[in-house]
Amino acid sequence: MSHEVVEKNVGLLAVIIFLVVSVGGLVEIVPLFFLKSTTQPVEGVEPYSPLRLAGRDIYIREGCYVCHSQMIRPFRAETERYGHYSVAGEFVYDHPFQWGSKRTGPDLARVGGRYSDQWHRIHLINPRDVVPDSVMPGFPWLAKNKLDPSLIQRKMRVMNKLISMTCNGCRTYTEEEIANAPKQLEGKTEMDALIAYLQGLGTDIKTRR
Repeated sequence: MSHEVVEKNVGLLAVIIFLVVSVGGLVEIVPLFFLKSTTQPVEGVEPYSPLRLAGRDIYIREGCYVCHSQMIRPFRAETERYGHYSVAGEFVYDHPFQWGSKRTGPDLARVGGRYSDQWHRIHLINPRDVVPDSVMPGFPWLAKNKLDPSLIQRKMRVMNKLISMTCNGCRTYTEEEIANAPKQLEGKTEMDALIAYLQGLGTDIKTRR
């Protein structure tokens, strides 16, 4: 079949493009479902605690992912600045994952433990108090907003369904953990939850190095 025939027949060209893209996609994607490194958690990775799970939802709600990625690429410039490159097994409990590609602010994949809770609190209320040149907006209302403990059990049960559907060998929340979850959020603010979420990012890889 000559190029001229294909290029002059729009319908045929579309079918061939579709077939090529489909085969290429299958070749790239299907093997990943059979690789343990992409379908099983890194050793030590556990489901988010109730407080961190609530904090993750606040991270998403406030649009933090718009300016911060959570994926360190395996390049020297990346690893020297941020730490160990990201590994698929770190994110098996993320639905959806927060890898992102926009870096108005620094990557947060390894931010856990890098700063104190008080630093994060000041930074979230008014970033320029600790980073004078920061363009990040403040989130002072998070320190006033109380968490709603009534929602956490439903979130954990939904997470259990997602984990069971997508991860082979991953641990789900037990009924005891779900029953005790509201108590862990009592009296906590949205700021507390977001800081707890940030302080856990990337710490599993750190403990293995």
